Amino acid sequence: MGGGAGARSDGAGLVIAGETGDGGEAVELARRLLPDVLIADAALPRMDGAAVARAITAARLPVRILVLTDQDSDDELVEMLSAGATGYLCKDAPQEELVTAIHAVATGGAVITPQALARALPRFVAAASTPSTGVTADLRALTVREREVLIHVARGHTNAEIAEALRVSDTTVKTHVGHMLAKLRLRDRTQAVVLAYEIGLVTPGI
Repeated sequence: MGGGAGARSDGAGLVIAGETGDGGEAVELARRLLPDVLIADAALPRMDGAAVARAITAARLPVRILVLTDQDSDDELVEMLSAGATGYLCKDAPQEELVTAIHAVATGGAVITPQALARALPRFVAAASTPSTGVTADLRALTVREREVLIHVARGHTNAEIAEALRVSDTTVKTHVGHMLAKLRLRDRTQAVVLAYEIGLVTPGI
């Protein structure tokens, strides 16, 4: 896939809502079709993958972004996550892995190759950290269940997987995630992942 595509998950398969080879058109496609996931090439013309992700995030569209790359570089990963992407995958990934990643991103998960995350996380934490203090106090504001949800989110689990693990409904998980993000003043699940690694709640590979 060498451009941008909008996909919807119907629970069993994928429906391609639209395709384009231009970054600016990819943003317009996202605005018009509101796909569950926008799959964007990191090197799209006119607007690259990072610019597309920033535009969609700034517009607060309910569209999640999965970036496909042929570089797999630390700098690019940090840039894409900072821009708002929740998925980062190599173009040469097997088709089954791509389909699994699309479903995961569509259902609220974050998909980043473990090797890339382990390499780039220290730099992303440094880039994403804010001057605010009181992280410990903020964490104390979480309920036990919200803390558990934060750990699951940091491990890349989808809402469905968290619901199964905690024996609650998907709706309950969404509520816990929303409360957790609000209490910690985080923009999205990606920032929650960074925070969890930064404070040692989880560590790469565990």
